[in-house]
Amino acid sequence: MSTLLHIDSSIHLEDSVSRALTARAAGVWRETHPGGQVIYRDLGSDPVPHFDTRSGLARMVPGEAHTREQADSMALSLELIEEIKSADTIILGLPVYNFGAPSSVKAWVDHLIAPGHSVDPETNEGFFGDKDFLVLESRGGGYGEGTPREGWDHAEQWLPHGVYMLGLEPRFITAELTLANSVPAMETLKPLAAESLAAAERAIDAQWKAPVAA
Repeated sequence: MSTLLHIDSSIHLEDSVSRALTARAAGVWRETHPGGQVIYRDLGSDPVPHFDTRSGLARMVPGEAHTREQADSMALSLELIEEIKSADTIILGLPVYNFGAPSSVKAWVDHLIAPGHSVDPETNEGFFGDKDFLVLESRGGGYGEGTPREGWDHAEQWLPHGVYMLGLEPRFITAELTLANSVPAMETLKPLAAESLAAAERAIDAQWKAPVAA
């Protein structure tokens, strides 16, 4: 049975562009994978804990030496890793906040990097190179070539490096200028925002074109 891991990370609900894009992509995936299973995780409403001095070393300490906090943290890491293992396709909604990825996404990635479970401790090769990883990014501003803030999108720059050790290779579909409809100073950019969103939606609709057996 084909399995999709659908992940949202926006702190917005009703007006979230990234959530709308991941919902659209999940719908396309279901249409092309009849009988497929979907695992859903919402890092925006139910974020995983960030590493701290009590739990952060859990993935570097032998299990028999774990404190209670480290054991709980390791158990969560194994749960998140199992979701990746179970999935053939991963869809991640990635809004850009303050020119970077949501901290909840960074925490999620941190939990996934666990030698022996997601990374070969001898070769440093990741175990998830066979996964299709589609990232649906939303950017409130414009960071394209030739714009004043070209290169300021550190979310797209960081994520491929962040998941490199896992063997994951993200593919990006991006809608930008998403704040044009709510920020008066961006009023003139509404047509470009609509064009960017439509292009992202077309790209999503072109994914997984032919139905596959469950």
